[in-house]
Amino acid sequence: MTGSHFEFTTTTRILFGAGRLADVGRLAAAMGLRALVVTGRNPARAARLFELLDEADVEHVTFNVEAEPTLEVALDGTALADREECDLVVSFGGGSVIDTGKAIAALLANPGDPLDYLEVIGRGQPLVNLAAPHLAIPTTAGTGSEVTRNAVLASTEHRVKVSLRSPLMLPTIALVDPELTYSLPSRITAYTGLDALTQVIEPYVSHQANPVTDAICREGIRRAARSLEQAYEHGDDVNAREDMALVSLFGGLALANAKLGAVHGFAGPFGGMFHARHGIVCAALLPHVMRVNVEAMVARDPNNPALDRYDEIAQWLIGDASATAMDGAAWVGAVCGSMHISGLGVYGFDHTKFDALIDKAAVSSSMKGNPIQLTRDEMATILERAL
Repeated sequence: MTGSHFEFTTTTRILFGAGRLADVGRLAAAMGLRALVVTGRNPARAARLFELLDEADVEHVTFNVEAEPTLEVALDGTALADREECDLVVSFGGGSVIDTGKAIAALLANPGDPLDYLEVIGRGQPLVNLAAPHLAIPTTAGTGSEVTRNAVLASTEHRVKVSLRSPLMLPTIALVDPELTYSLPSRITAYTGLDALTQVIEPYVSHQANPVTDAICREGIRRAARSLEQAYEHGDDVNAREDMALVSLFGGLALANAKLGAVHGFAGPFGGMFHARHGIVCAALLPHVMRVNVEAMVARDPNNPALDRYDEIAQWLIGDASATAMDGAAWVGAVCGSMHISGLGVYGFDHTKFDALIDKAAVSSSMKGNPIQLTRDEMATILERAL
């Protein structure tokens, strides 16, 4: 679980704090002359960003991402950046936007067939060249994508989400300004926040955890415990918003240097099979994965150190030194209920599709980080409970 040999890699610079968006013009001007600005479906949200780039004499072209990115979307953005002779990528949005920006920056510098580099459905070859300069600015507190080394892309042909992954893809600068999350609706606050919580829990119990990611996850879990529900219920609470922006950042740092687990092992392929928001899927799965992981370890691997770690997680979440792993799972389940997180069945998922999802999840990169290798029956139990 921990040891004396590990690697920790992250983006070159992280700038955090309320109001840091004001620095973007100066930062971008030092990175390039003409930016491809990747935004979400409502580019009007980036109006202040555009003003700051104009003031710094950074020319820009906009590329809108309407939904979670596909391979085709990444290729379209790369082609636009190439035609417009952009020498810089600025991504301003949620995880889908930043993942698109990372993919575009990587493909600009590594021409050829993207399938050469994609995991699972591609050849998984390593990128050769450092990605184009990339300034990543998250506007949600969920994925931590601004400090991760992969971009999750859906393949419509294969009906699965896969990663383009390399340390060469880390954004040049991550600028995290909690003010950008103040206006988020409660529904988005809920599922992005639960995704952030998942991403500080799973690396903590991963068999590839290390002392650095442990410290990051420990702090992230404690901040989420005190601020997740507060940010959901009182979106104008600046302290809660700052906490959740940090939880998201910490989750990205942790998952990029440890691994995730069964929640994300299922969520990736589920998102490829059904039209569902990644964070909502993670939230629907998290309490059930926690329970089944503990049940599996008690039955088959009682000396697994992750058992004690699940107890620790529960104690931090609940604020009770006597809390057990199952208490922690119950706490997460209750929070999901209070935030009106729907089950997976609302997407048309049912028992007839269990085998197909389990087949895809079993070979996913995230599943390899789970603290115990789950059997097909155990994976089916998770899905049954998450319906």
